[in-house]
Order: sequence, then structure tokens, then C-alpha cells
Amino acid sequence: MNKKTNSDLINNYTDNYFLKTKKIIQKYGDINVTYAIFIRRPGIIALKLAINWIKQISKDRGIKVKTSSPFKEGDHFGAGEPILYIRGSFKHIVDLETLLLQKIGPACIAAANAYQMCFDLPKTSFIAMDARHCAGSEMSELMSYAASVGSKSAKKKKAKGFIGTSIEATSHFFQSNKALGTMPHALIGYAGSTLEAVKMFHQTFPKNDLVVLPDYFGKEITDSIQVCNYFDKLSKAGKVMIRLDTPSGRFIENLDTSKSYEVLEKHAPGSIKDYRSDKELRHLVGPGVSAASLWYLRAQLDNFGFKKVKIIASSGFTNEKCKAMSLAKAPIDIIGTGSYLPEKWSETYATADIIKYGNTSRVKVSREYLLKKS
Repeated sequence: MNKKTNSDLINNYTDNYFLKTKKIIQKYGDINVTYAIFIRRPGIIALKLAINWIKQISKDRGIKVKTSSPFKEGDHFGAGEPILYIRGSFKHIVDLETLLLQKIGPACIAAANAYQMCFDLPKTSFIAMDARHCAGSEMSELMSYAASVGSKSAKKKKAKGFIGTSIEATSHFFQSNKALGTMPHALIGYAGSTLEAVKMFHQTFPKNDLVVLPDYFGKEITDSIQVCNYFDKLSKAGKVMIRLDTPSGRFIENLDTSKSYEVLEKHAPGSIKDYRSDKELRHLVGPGVSAASLWYLRAQLDNFGFKKVKIIASSGFTNEKCKAMSLAKAPIDIIGTGSYLPEKWSETYATADIIKYGNTSRVKVSREYLLKKS
């Protein structure tokens, strides 16, 4: 199979009206223009990959295109504010708009989501596990990069932020510079028990920390304690972690709604009074990986003498869920998440308008505010 060139991709995936416009410009004469790019909601600047792409296309075409932004990478921006200006030949820029905008909006909004999650849980580390939720490798790269940008911004506020990603290809965006992760549920099904799966893992990767995934058989507490007892020395040395990933269709072992309320009343009594929505309440005391389930697991580990065993939480950790965990001061050491990906895709739509043709400032009616920023 022949590898597609950038020129092929642009011709095949650019909106047709831009391609037709290019032919018209070629017929009637080129002009230098200035584009202003904006997003209709606030976000965080994550433009590096988009700008690198523009530079590569400019190099391929042997032209000069200038890019500038009133912001630095990782800065917050407001709704409708121009975040990037592009200046150059109309003929050579007009057919780039479609692919360029694809690289801007989603990254900036995902970065904002990642920032908010880290900001709400500053003492918790995060792992980017977005790859399986992405529509291809290009999106995966954009989303991991966005997580790294949002994380760096949150670290300025003393948050721990993202420590890595689950795939090798995007690990270079993070300080770990290697892929993170241990085992899926499928390995536990293959082994026939949680303990046997962990034994297999340890025998294959003896230098790695152990991560226990205890929800396969619905015995989150029993299986966690069994593994910690078997690997007693490693557990007490802080080399064992429990990853709670209970599905939202049931409670973890020994919990129900009533007992969940009791757990939070004991460990985080103010959280039930402070919730703001039914969904947030579900994150606190509902089925799945709730704040109550995390507090209950922590208490059980401590009662059995495994205070150094860390807890990893996964399963639908969105901004809203992280906020609920913050209210309950949930005992989470690490969160594995891909849910910083924009939930409402329409929020990621970036728009490009030409605001200057040659030396003449001009923009369509209702977008005059863009001229003031240029």
C-alpha cells in the first residue's frame, strides 16, 4: 500500500469549497491574508501539534506562513478570543483550514478538561488511558498531548497531574517517557482467579510493582486482601496497588446504598451536604467506583495492616466525577482515565475567519470583534 503524502491527505480530506476557492484564486490572483482562529467556549492553549503541521506543510510547499498567538502554550483563554493568527498566501492557506481546525479545537478543550481534573484532585496522580476511546492514532496523539498540556498547567498550581500514558507512542509527552499499565480483566479470566493472575504477572515481570484488579469476580475486598496477604512483604513495602474498576451496574463487595451513606458519614461527613446534582450524588454513594467504595476499600486495607498499599481508581472519571471525589476527599493515589476527552464534541469546534486581505481589514458581519484583537 502506498503511503499517502500530506498533499494527498489535504486533497482527499479538505472541504470541497476550499479546494474550489483555491482554483478561483489561482485564476484571479493571489493575496496575502490573515486568519484568526477561535473557539466558542473557554479552554487551554494546546496548539503545538497544529502549528508543527502548518510548518511542515509550508516547508513541503516552499512557502512562508507566519503563525502567532497572544497566548503561551498552557494559558487559559476565553470564549471567542482569537487564539491563533496565520498570515500568508491565500492560495496556499485556504485548503488547509479543514485539517488545521481538526487539530486545534479538540486538543484545547481536552487540555482544559485535564487541567480541571488535576486541579480538583491535586494530591492524586493521573494516567492517560484515552487510546481505546480515540478514533485513530492521530486523535490519540492529540489527546495525550492535550493531557500533558493541561497537566503542566495544573502543576503550576501544585497539583501532581498526569504521570504518563498507557501507550508507548505518546509517552514522550510525559515525564515517565514510557508506557504505563499492568493487566486487563482478560488476564484474570484466563488465569481463573485474581491471585493467579497476579502471580503470573509477578513471575513474568518480577521487577514491576503489582497492580491488583479485584472486580472480575465481584470480590473487591476478599481478592484484594488475599493478594496482599500472599505478597505480604511487597504489600508492606508499598509495592502493591489495588485498581478499583467496578462497573456502574453494581456496588463493590459488602456495600449497598445504605452502607455507602454510613461509610461517607464516617470518613467524609460533610460531602453528602455539599453535592450539587443527582449525578454527583451517584459518584459519592452510588454503585461502581464511588467515593464511599474507595473509603471502604481504604479502611479494609488499613485494618488488615496494609496501609502502604496504594489505590488506583478508574471507570468513568470525568471532570464531574473528580469534583465529587474532591468533595469527599476520596483516598485515591492514582486515577486512570480517558474521560478528559471532550464529552460534548460540539464544544470542540474551532472556527477560522479571514480578518485581513492584503492591507485591508475585513470580516463578515457579527465577527467585527475579531478585528479589535488583531
